[in-house]
Amino acid sequence: MNQYKAVNWNTPENEYVGMFWEQNIRQFWIDTEYIPSKDIDVWKKLTPEMQETYKKALGGLTLLDTLQSHTGMPKILDHIDGLQSKAVLSYMCMMEAIHAKSYSTIFTTVASTPEINELFEWVQDNKYLQFKAATIDQYYRSLDKKKVSNEELYMSLAASVLLESFLFYSGFFIPLWLAGQGQMVASADIIKKIVADESIHGVFVGLLAQDIFRKLSNQEEVKKKVVDLLMLLYENELKYTEEIYTDVGLTAEVKEYVRYNANKALMNLGFEELFEVKEVNPIVLNGLNLETTQHDFFSKKSTNYEKATQISHLHDEDFAPDLTLPV
Repeated sequence: MNQYKAVNWNTPENEYVGMFWEQNIRQFWIDTEYIPSKDIDVWKKLTPEMQETYKKALGGLTLLDTLQSHTGMPKILDHIDGLQSKAVLSYMCMMEAIHAKSYSTIFTTVASTPEINELFEWVQDNKYLQFKAATIDQYYRSLDKKKVSNEELYMSLAASVLLESFLFYSGFFIPLWLAGQGQMVASADIIKKIVADESIHGVFVGLLAQDIFRKLSNQEEVKKKVVDLLMLLYENELKYTEEIYTDVGLTAEVKEYVRYNANKALMNLGFEELFEVKEVNPIVLNGLNLETTQHDFFSKKSTNYEKATQISHLHDEDFAPDLTLPV
């Protein structure tokens, strides 16, 4: 009979897994805590081109988070030995599903049902988005067997890091750009929570990948495969950026942001930067700067007051004077 083990958190399996568990827990959130409907007046003032870019950017993000929650994280955690690391990956998998749902929470505010349906058809038909998903998915599908090699597992982990730390960010650009100018701020609160999650996901999976990489005997060969994969995705990302950002005149800025995040992905894998980045749009960096955000002093979660989770209904008798008190 197989001997099944219980996860023992009293003995850390490495020097970082406990820290990432705690950080994930501290960052927990759900989309219904936020109120993107506050942005409706701002949305109506955006140009049709800006609205279209915004919807397409978030539609693309929905596809990638769907892939990560339904395929990427589940397949990876099945081949990771450490039970504590499996637990962290399981938690991240849940958050990826929350991310995917969160974009729909924003869509419900800014678009009609026919517009939303049309958007998701566009996502399904867009060749650049589908190329991203298919390219990453082939590495996840290599894990569709009981025994996988260290190289296969490593390349799947590396592909996940490229998705989390690199491919998401062309989509994040427009909501952060608008928020940095004081527009669509309520919706951006959700986006910022997603960005914060993806940031630690990329670092954690990158550390798991580095652990596996140290076991490889053909490290230079495998590193070249990672760089080749990144460049393949980068060329596609440039075309995708041109398609959705040209009409709003932001293509050059987004491409610079793409290169900036490609370097971050490589660093998460323990490699040196590949691209020379001149300057990332400071408005976008300001959109990521949580220190400039006015926090709700009750929850410390966002710029917006969250919906109440405990509601007590008042009745007439609640306002009746207490006659038992001394006059």
